Amino acid sequence: MQEIAFIDCPSPNHDARAPGGSIDLLIVHYTGMPTADGARLRLCDAAAKVSSHYLIDEAGQVYRLVAEDRRAWHAGAGGWRGQGDVNSRSIGIELVNPGHEHGYRPFPPPQMASFAALARGLLARHPIPAHGVLGHSDVAPTRKTDPGELFDWRGLAADGIGLWPDLAAKPAPGQALLAIGATGAAVRGLQSKLAEYGYEIAVDSLYGSATALVVTAFQRHFRPWRVDGQVDDETLSYLDKLLKIKA
Repeated sequence: MQEIAFIDCPSPNHDARAPGGSIDLLIVHYTGMPTADGARLRLCDAAAKVSSHYLIDEAGQVYRLVAEDRRAWHAGAGGWRGQGDVNSRSIGIELVNPGHEHGYRPFPPPQMASFAALARGLLARHPIPAHGVLGHSDVAPTRKTDPGELFDWRGLAADGIGLWPDLAAKPAPGQALLAIGATGAAVRGLQSKLAEYGYEIAVDSLYGSATALVVTAFQRHFRPWRVDGQVDDETLSYLDKLLKIKA
């Protein structure tokens, strides 16, 4: 197992976790800023009121910002499996990457190796299930896009970190079956399945912009080669597979 050499860079932006709960989520972010130094300074700036437990730069250096028993301020408004206050029940890891607004690019191998080593330790210390390893966009699909479609969820799942819906026979991406404007039982069924997996979504039989954003978040995580916010047979197959794995 890779040894992690931490650099302590304490952030003042944390408080007590809600009483009586446990840490059952690991939330992955990208910094979404042009430089690593700028991101680190912001996460440690009291005026910014944001933080994470760990920050990993593109060379693989890990910075420890907030103690794991404290609530870091990384997820903001959002929810998962019907529960809010994601910060109280999660560990947050920020990966240096300029993000979609500043030149999004692949996460380098040294950065991913450090992430995997750090994640393995976190999963050993906390009761985080495989389906609790999530992106910021999963818990806040109407607001966030990180860590995005270039993050190697599949490789991590093969290493025992998170889930990936491998199919014996993968259907090819096809014509959209559901898209904005669709209504009825098929939409309600889709929304119910997304909610069952954990996404915060209204089950109202209307494929509006909010549903499209949740589908987009799902695709960024589990069907990253085609992120279009529309549901085809491939998207449905992956969702059904995940529900079986999680059960």
